[in-house]
Amino acid sequence: MIKNMSALFMNIIKRPVHQFKLVLMLIIIPVLVYAGASQDLPDFADSAGAVISPEHERRLGQIFLKQVRYFAKIENDPEVESYIQSIGYQLASHSDNTVQPFQFFVLKDGAINAFAGPGGMIGVNSGVILNSANESELAAVMAHEIAHVTQRHLARMIEEHKKYSVPTAAAMVGAILLSIVNPQAGSAALTGVSGLSVQNQINFTRANEEEADRIGMQLLVRAGHDPYAMPSFFEKLQQVTRYQQSGASEYFRTHPLTTSRIADTRARADEYPKKEYDNSLSYELVKNKLLASSFKNARDAVAVLNQKLNDSTLTDKDKMPVRYGLAYAHININEYVNAQIQINNLLNFDPDNVSYLLLSANNYVEQKDYDKAISVYEKAYRLYPDFKPVLVGYARALLDIKQAKKARELLKDYERYYRHGLNTYTLLGQAEAMLGNEIETAIIQADYYFLAGETKLAIDKLKFIKQQYSLDYYQEERVKARMKELEYELNIEESIDI
Repeated sequence: MIKNMSALFMNIIKRPVHQFKLVLMLIIIPVLVYAGASQDLPDFADSAGAVISPEHERRLGQIFLKQVRYFAKIENDPEVESYIQSIGYQLASHSDNTVQPFQFFVLKDGAINAFAGPGGMIGVNSGVILNSANESELAAVMAHEIAHVTQRHLARMIEEHKKYSVPTAAAMVGAILLSIVNPQAGSAALTGVSGLSVQNQINFTRANEEEADRIGMQLLVRAGHDPYAMPSFFEKLQQVTRYQQSGASEYFRTHPLTTSRIADTRARADEYPKKEYDNSLSYELVKNKLLASSFKNARDAVAVLNQKLNDSTLTDKDKMPVRYGLAYAHININEYVNAQIQINNLLNFDPDNVSYLLLSANNYVEQKDYDKAISVYEKAYRLYPDFKPVLVGYARALLDIKQAKKARELLKDYERYYRHGLNTYTLLGQAEAMLGNEIETAIIQADYYFLAGETKLAIDKLKFIKQQYSLDYYQEERVKARMKELEYELNIEESIDI
């Protein structure tokens, strides 16, 4: 029998990145710029399903996300995650392609960049949020990425790659992937790629970029955002490009963010009626929360946010998001009393705001004052039982004080209506392990591995369960059915080829 299942579940196996077949690497569509290089990186896209089927692309998306998790840091804050998904789904709902699935996530990276991968995987660097002047600018970036997906650019690019030799395509794609997490190394690698294939790639990308601008503008307006946000954000990128131009590689210099592209988007924006656009409170809160954690020296965040708070032009209402960020900045350096001062101001202003309640509970948890933390979480859960950040925080606090049964009840109730993600599966696995439910813990581990892109490992785990445990009829049927599903998924993965 396996002992200490809770510790086992928390020690999820970290394995080296597998050497996937080349097409599994044809998955990046970076379309903005890193804060150290001028670039519109190539797009990899589909040609009306002729090259890869939607099923293959869906699995490519999962594998792509696994690679991103390995090479980069994904922001796992439930509130940041929920916000970026809400704005992403709002934009995607206005697309003409309503059957396309999407998954939105934020990378912990201060560079200004966003990218689209297969299966509707959309990544946005925290730097985009922090450098956006308003919510519409953030939405403009995301709308552009969504357009890359809905217009099936991925398969068309894969088809284009078939014209080149495998070594040349592999070298270029590998360098582009590397550029996402290490711009300097990626830039150096790109200099060794065949000039002919790179130039052809650039020409292909320009057409995609123009189409993504046009379709993205439509999504932006339909979702109720400011169309001028797209050219205004592009102008910011152009300034970065000009500043960094001398240090950019030859590849990046061949396709900068052009003045004509900005002019085109501004001309399209001129076609819409002019009006005022307000930011949502969620945008302001998330931006200030990210700001609180964006400095190498955590005390610098306190200084910057205090300076913002002392701006005499801000109204009391305008100061609330700044207080929110400042409270998190204080928590980050263990100044819980100072954090509580800001929290009191927030709750006096709006006692039922879910973000303020979660902030308050978090401050108590950090001080290990679980009686007060649980009391706040209970109120938040009564008011917002379907809000995932509340569930995650509440369940985690319950597990901290060994109330595994109650945490399990919350998580099992949640799964009646919603799909689990990696964070909720982790918590459910902890709860089952604490309760001594070894078989359930092992089954949850298998599903966790699958969600993390480790399909083969998930199948092996299910086989282990069948061999090592005495299953009742219900458990055996569950394991058999799940194994059949995952073997189907693995077959799709293995059938993908160039």
